[in-house]
Amino acid sequence: MADRIRKAEYYKLETPDKPGEGARVLKVLRDAKVSLVAFTAFPRGRKTQMDFVPRNGAAFRKAMKRAGLRVSAKKTVFLIQGGDRVGAIHKVMDTLGKAGINATAIDAVTDGKGHYGALLWVKAADVRKAAKVLGAS
Repeated sequence: MADRIRKAEYYKLETPDKPGEGARVLKVLRDAKVSLVAFTAFPRGRKTQMDFVPRNGAAFRKAMKRAGLRVSAKKTVFLIQGGDRVGAIHKVMDTLGKAGINATAIDAVTDGKGHYGALLWVKAADVRKAAKVLGAS
């Protein structure tokens, strides 16, 4: 399987860093039948930052607004999918580095069945250039 890199929209939400917050927010999306391509969360100071990559951005924003949750404006993340192999992410990172683009963050995981996926963030000012050098659709 050849690697596929595409731009995707994501939204961030900051919540109190306390037990149950993730479940509370994800329940809003479950109840609204909003499907996610990816979700990641991590502590940020005394809060938790949640990043959502929804299949349908409009449905996501509507569900969050209805629940009174204020999410960021639409932002761009790169979604990478391909065949799992040693060094799978190296080419992407090497390409960015040679183009002078710093990766802000990256999360990658395998499915245990020969495939991997990753989320790659770069600064907003570098999105266009990163898309070009990575051949992202």
